[in-house]
Amino acid sequence: MTEIEGDLDSLDTEGRLAAARDLDLLSVEQQVDLVIRENEVALAAVSEARAAIADVVDMITESLGRGGRLLYFGAGTPGRLGVLDAAEVYPTFSMSDRVLGVIAGGGDALSTSAEANEDDMSLGRDDVAGLDVGPNDVVVTISASGRTPYCRAVIAAAGAAGALTVAVVNNRSSPLAEIAEKAIELNTGPEVVSGSTRMKAGTAQKVVLNILSTLPMVRLGHTMGDLMVGLRVSNEKLARRAQRILVEATGVTPDEAAQTLKSAHNDVKVAVVMLLRSLSPDEARERLQSVDGHVGKAINP
Repeated sequence: MTEIEGDLDSLDTEGRLAAARDLDLLSVEQQVDLVIRENEVALAAVSEARAAIADVVDMITESLGRGGRLLYFGAGTPGRLGVLDAAEVYPTFSMSDRVLGVIAGGGDALSTSAEANEDDMSLGRDDVAGLDVGPNDVVVTISASGRTPYCRAVIAAAGAAGALTVAVVNNRSSPLAEIAEKAIELNTGPEVVSGSTRMKAGTAQKVVLNILSTLPMVRLGHTMGDLMVGLRVSNEKLARRAQRILVEATGVTPDEAAQTLKSAHNDVKVAVVMLLRSLSPDEARERLQSVDGHVGKAINP
């Protein structure tokens, strides 16, 4: 047995959960309850890591504020979660190409299992080079084991390029945590199905990614309170949502909201500034551009 294999065998996420030893003998209600309880463990693990998570939120906010990017890298389930989270940033905040997710093996690995890619360190280096990663970027690797070779190569290459590096892992004292500038350790423990880290380890990872992609946008003024004023209107459902947001944000009637959105070419931020500062669409747009799209600063200079 190699040292790496021994390390893998001793990981908490590879252990057996005592409560699940007789999983196949439980009633379906008991099985459901067990999975729910273990996902509560995942949320508790996120809560325990909140100080580290807050530090990373600050890092990302600063990076995005100076024109940098948030880049997720992972293999298998963690990679899919990163791509999923990044894909929602544009429709939610209209922030194009600033939050990206990369999965080892590319698009084919999103829908087809390709476990061998996680051991390919050259692939990790190539993926970093392909995105021209630099000092303004924050690179977040996601790995339940905390030892994935692909992610280790990503951190090494990104660090050498001057990027800030973060490791999101589900085991204590992992190799990735040691080489990254900041680690978010989510101690989720053994899975209901032993070793199936797509379960509560994945749940904890997704909660963290939600935080990392959302709170910097809030802090950079892409929401107004809890209102999604950065919304990109691309279908009828979102058009109705944009009207409701504008009514809530400004107190106008639904008809006034619809008319203003039309004048603003469905840009909710522009419409908000138009109504609250009594400006034309062009004036509102210029005001937003002068404060890097921060709607609060545009309204209250």
